[in-house]
Amino acid sequence: MTLDLRPFLDEDVGAGDLTADIFVSDRAGSASIVCEEDAVVAGIEEACGIFALLGVAAEPLASDGDRVAAGTKVMSVRGPLKGLMTGERVALNFLMRMSGVATATASVVERVRAKDKNMRIAATRKTTPGFRHFEKKAVVLGGGWGHRNGLYDMVMIKDNHIAAAGGVSEVLANVGKVPKDIKVEIEVANVKDGVTAAKHRRVDVIMADHMPPKDVATLRGLAKALNGNVLIEASGNITLENVLDYAGCADVISLGALTHSARAVHFSMDVDVAGFNGKA
Repeated sequence: MTLDLRPFLDEDVGAGDLTADIFVSDRAGSASIVCEEDAVVAGIEEACGIFALLGVAAEPLASDGDRVAAGTKVMSVRGPLKGLMTGERVALNFLMRMSGVATATASVVERVRAKDKNMRIAATRKTTPGFRHFEKKAVVLGGGWGHRNGLYDMVMIKDNHIAAAGGVSEVLANVGKVPKDIKVEIEVANVKDGVTAAKHRRVDVIMADHMPPKDVATLRGLAKALNGNVLIEASGNITLENVLDYAGCADVISLGALTHSARAVHFSMDVDVAGFNGKA
């Protein structure tokens, strides 16, 4: 899936780049983009796309999903100096944000799979408005699972849906209306409701929400005995710090922190033109 990058550039440029238009010549130049930290790189494709919109040729020196060391040159760009200057910040923003998400995801996946090699680490819909596609892509590049993209591609029956329907049994009575090619997930807050959900063969995933690890493990054992294909997902108040507590208790751990709290990775662009050297 390729999204139009023009709106991201338009947000920054607006009616025009005042500084570049006044102070930067039309001559050609080149620059290097460097990752300033150890990281899992993501956003290379998007950064190249931003520069392409400005007539700047970008040569990737690393691939999305690569682990790089601090100081690694990840991209070389060449073209009109104005284009280099105008595209710099937006291109770097993609790299910084997406690499931050990919790096955080890779760290969690590595730690959890050392304890449970089959565990899946999933993203949530707690994403930056307008940037979900890129943050979910970064999660996958970091070794995680993007989970559902939105309200349209999977049924997820949450607590408010259950309350509105009158209870778990009541909401499950309508699960048969879901098209067969659509996955069904239901959120439960206790083992009893989880077991009730597991008895319904149309349920694909049971989300154990805000349940302690021992209860998640209990639910998993009981649910698998009733329906060997059902997945148990642990979610709610799971952080980058306590995620290991849930390894071995569930099939999936979902963390909003992968997207809403990942720290950006620092990148810089160094411009190099005849007679001029400096940091942009």
